[in-house]
Parts: sequence; structure tokens; C-alpha cells
Amino acid sequence: MQHMKVIIAGYGRMGKEVETICTQRNHTIVAKIDPVCGDAGTLTKELADRADMVIEFAVPESAFDNLMLYTKFGINAVVGTTGWYDRIDEFKNLVEQGNTGYLYGSNFSIGAHLFFRLIARAAQGINSFPEYDIMGFEIHHGKKKDSPSGTALSIAKIILENVNRKDTILTDKCDHVIKENELHFASLRGGSVPGIHKVIIDSEADTIEISHSARNRSGLAIGAVLASEWLKDKKGFFTIDDYISECL
Repeated sequence: MQHMKVIIAGYGRMGKEVETICTQRNHTIVAKIDPVCGDAGTLTKELADRADMVIEFAVPESAFDNLMLYTKFGINAVVGTTGWYDRIDEFKNLVEQGNTGYLYGSNFSIGAHLFFRLIARAAQGINSFPEYDIMGFEIHHGKKKDSPSGTALSIAKIILENVNRKDTILTDKCDHVIKENELHFASLRGGSVPGIHKVIIDSEADTIEISHSARNRSGLAIGAVLASEWLKDKKGFFTIDDYISECL
């Protein structure tokens, strides 16, 4: 493990978890960027020149402006901010033009990625058995700003890639008789739930449930720091799945 000098962008609950894990792994925190409670309100060249890596868990509205600063100052970033994936091609082009390293993910939990692989295998299996349908839902705390979660969309994409008869995701209420090609993935918000994701495979005869429940945010922070160690000397546009796939 190489020592890193880290800037934390977004010093909320996830930022504080990242700080704890970085300290445990003997990395140095250069600065905490947050307009409300950070050492600085925005990233500057002076700060970027002192660091190897930014680890960002911020609000969706800041993702593009933050990326512009990372490419401008030539610093790599691991980004857990979600809610910007409709601009993914634009982000990728900017990273490649800036010759920086950028790794993003909707969920940095190692356990969640093992969960994703279980879903893929199960989804492939029902192609031979039309009696089975597949659906899902997720639950998050009441302060989460995006819905559905980035993780839910990742799961839905995995299902569509592996179930031949599904090609459309429904994330709003289903106010009609669901069609065979539609995948319904619902969201609930409330309380203090760190994150629950569940996929249900159902027939008249039985039900299979595959679920992942985060007990706290430390698993996400550990994954983000491990991914940062992997990204440190790389250039390019990556996902957390690139890191996990290399590990497996």
C-alpha cells in the first residue's frame, strides 16, 4: 500500500467516514473541501499541488464543477457522488482531454459488488424459465437527495443486460398492468437507513430474494479508499467495477 495525500471533497457523513479510514491506513488528509464545514470552500491549485488524490462524496449539483477543477489542476479523483450519470459521455470526454484519472461508482461497498455478481448469475438463469419474473426495490434514509439510488440503477442495468425479455426500467409508480419487457424497481425514503437493496425473483410456486443491507457507511468508505490506492498512478475514466474486476 502506497502512502497517499488525500483531499476530501464533501465533508458530510461520508466524508467523515473516508477521513477515518484514510487515517487508519496511514494516509494524510491535506484538506476537507466543503462550503459549510470544510477547511476550504472549493479546490484550489495550491491544495491540488499538495495532494495525490481527491475522494468526493458531494451533492449531485457539484459533480460537474468539481470535475472541471480536477482536470484543470491535474489531480485524480474517486467519486461517489451520484445523480449525474445522464452526462456520463461528457464527463468521460473531459477526463480524457484533461489526461487525469477519474473513478466513479454508485456504490463502493465490496459486499455490494459481490451482491451484483449474484444478481447477474440469477438473472441469467431465468432466461430458461419464463415462469419467473424479476423486480426490485431499495430503501434509503430520508436525507438522500436522489431517487432511485445510483445503486438501484446499477442493479437494474445488470438485470436488463442479463434477462433477455426485459428492456425497460420503471422507477416511478406502476399504474398499469406491467408488461413482460418492463422491470419495476421501486424506491422508499425515510428514517436513517444507510441502504437496503433487494431483488425478487418470483413465480406462482416460490419466491427467491437476494438482498444487501448496509449496516453503516464504513463499508462504502473502505471501498472508496481502496479504489483510490488503485487509481493513484493511473490515467483514464474508470468505474468501481474496473477495480473490483481486477481484484477478483
